[in-house]
Parts: sequence; C-alpha cells; structure tokens
Amino acid sequence: MTYEFNERTMRRGTLSYKWDQGQTLFGDEEVLPLWVADMDFKCSPAIIQAVTERAAQGIYGYTIRSKDYLNAITGWFQRRHGWNVDESWLTDSPGVVPSLSLAVQSLTEPGDEIILQSPVYNPFYDVIQRNGRKLAESPLLLKNGRYEMDYEKLETLMSGGAKLLLLCSPQNPGGRVWTKEELVRLGDLCVKYDVKVIADEIHCDLVFPGHQHFPFASLSEQFAERTITCLAPSKTFNMPGLSTSFTVISNPRLKRRFDERIHALSIGSVNFFGPPATIAAYNDSEPWLDALLTYVAANQEFAISYLSNHLPALVPVRSEGTYLLWLDCRALGLDSKELKQLMYKEAKIAFNEGSIYGREGEGFLRINLACPRDLLAEALDRFTSAVNARNK
Repeated sequence: MTYEFNERTMRRGTLSYKWDQGQTLFGDEEVLPLWVADMDFKCSPAIIQAVTERAAQGIYGYTIRSKDYLNAITGWFQRRHGWNVDESWLTDSPGVVPSLSLAVQSLTEPGDEIILQSPVYNPFYDVIQRNGRKLAESPLLLKNGRYEMDYEKLETLMSGGAKLLLLCSPQNPGGRVWTKEELVRLGDLCVKYDVKVIADEIHCDLVFPGHQHFPFASLSEQFAERTITCLAPSKTFNMPGLSTSFTVISNPRLKRRFDERIHALSIGSVNFFGPPATIAAYNDSEPWLDALLTYVAANQEFAISYLSNHLPALVPVRSEGTYLLWLDCRALGLDSKELKQLMYKEAKIAFNEGSIYGREGEGFLRINLACPRDLLAEALDRFTSAVNARNK
C-alpha cells in the first residue's frame, strides 16, 4: 500500500492547537506553524477506521482496557525493540508529560535535585520546578554537529546528591538516538550513585535507518529496577489528541508509588478512543510508520540541502531520530526576542525558538519536519526571504 504524505489537509478551524492559535501566539493568523510536535499527516487508514467505527457506536461511556490492548503494547515493544514487557508493568496515564510530573512526585521529595541534560524538551523544566524540586543541569556537548553526554558533569551532580535523572531518549530537540554504549555508561553511573531514572521515550519509534533505539530499562535488570519509562503511541502515529499513554515500571515498589499518585488524582481511566486506536496503531500500522520515516528522512535531506544552498551560515544538527530539525542560527547574531520578530512578523512562520529548551538552546530554532514537502519548502522560502531582507 502507498500512503499520501504530500497531501495538505486543512486544519485551520478544527480547534487545532497547532493551527488555530496564530493570532493568539504569534500575532498573525496567517503564520505557517511548524512548531509543536504533531504531524500534518492523516493517521494510518487502520487508525482512522478504528476511530470511525468506535465513534459510530454513539455512546461514549467509561472505557476499560482489554487484553487485546495490552497485547498490542507488549507485542509492539517485543517486535520493534526487542524488549519483553510484562503487562503487569503497565500503567495508563493521560499523557507522557503528566507521567513525568507524577514520576517526579513519586520518586523524590521537595527540594531534591533532579538532573536534566539541556537543551531539552521544555516541560522537563516545568515538572521539576513546579513540583518544588531543584534543577541540576548537565548540558550536552555539541561536538562536530552531534550532541554527546558530559559524563564528568553527570558524575559530579550524582556524587553531589542528585536523586533523579530525567532522560530524553531519543533526544528532543537535538535528535540524538543514544547508542547502547552511551546508555550503559550512563546507567552504570546511576547504579553507582543510586540515582533513579525517568526515561521519556515517546519518540522511540521515530528513528532513521542506521540508528537503533535501545529502551534504557531493557539494558539490564539493575537499570530496570530504578527506572520509570514513559511511552505513548501519540508521536509515532499522530494521535496526541486521544490522550492515550502508559508507563512501564518493572520494580513493584516504584510502580506502587507511581500508581498511588495516579489513584490519588483519579486519572488512570482510559480515553474512549484510546484502546482501539492503540490496537490499530501497534497491530496494523507498521507499514505506514515505515513509509512515514522514509518521507520524513527525505524532508530532512531537503531542508538541509535547502539551507546549505540559501542560508549557508546556519548549521543544521542532523537528526538521527524524531521528526524535528535543530538549527543553529547563532550566526545571525539575534537574541531570542529578535528571532521571534524575524519568524513571526517578518517571515510569518513559526518554528520553536530555542531558548525555551534551556540556555544552551539560545540562538537555535526547532523545525517540525512532519509536514507535506511543499509546506516545508514554503516555510523555508519565507524564512530565507526574511533573513535576506534584513541583510540588504
């Protein structure tokens, strides 16, 4: 089967978080939005059929999770990632970010230091600081256009008393897919200093050829016993609006603590559309995902080539996974306010401005590549014209 990723689907006027906030967020409703991480592609035919059939029932009542739902999850991770997940390790949640926050609450106390590696997905800062915990930053090292972990800094923070590490794997916004050797070296430090790990692996399926995602908890029993892994089909299959997500926790003591937070807030029920959509995603949409990855990889090549030809002073950080491109714009000499002015007012496009991912993101932009190629080209054209107009 072939899939049509070049089709532009009208999303304005559909209550779209991405498309219907141009005026509110950027001051112009005509701004092209290539920012928040959802795709401008229709879901796989199997998911559309499952949701359509579910909607046709006409009664949208409280929903339970079925054996088929659990088998779809465990089967996917065994087949796609070689990870044997027991269904008893699964806990449903409304989303990965709520799971991150609940995991922080369940594994630490107010005032504890929590490590993150910046630049990193901006809600990492929120789930630490808004829960009364302290940031312990170990900035990633950008070497030859590729991010690496700073193990010396990590060990200093761990030996200094940090209790928990938030791991972004694959890494957002830099697009690194951590190697097995990198993750084992990190895990050995966590074991040595008794540091717990919350692994955000929501982009785990979005990995380009030549790279492989290794679930952190799958690498050793010692790593698994200290880890809460946060997952969802939402990024992989473009269904974040269905609020279907889950954690994998093999350590019964950690799982009890996490589940207590879920029960205390009464947020453990599943979305009416979540189980059938998840089953259709994991059981029947793998060919769609493979085709998607081919298309997005080609979009990345298109964007890198375009930038090289038209804005050679700007340096893309080639993504190994995710559908995001991290672009070094520091050669423009603009601060975050000026970059926003350039995008929203002059180019009338919206990429993510990099400082929201930490100090190390200042001067960078994050571009969502999961869109039809002509839309990507239009955004890059607008951006290039605005930069050139400034340089006249």
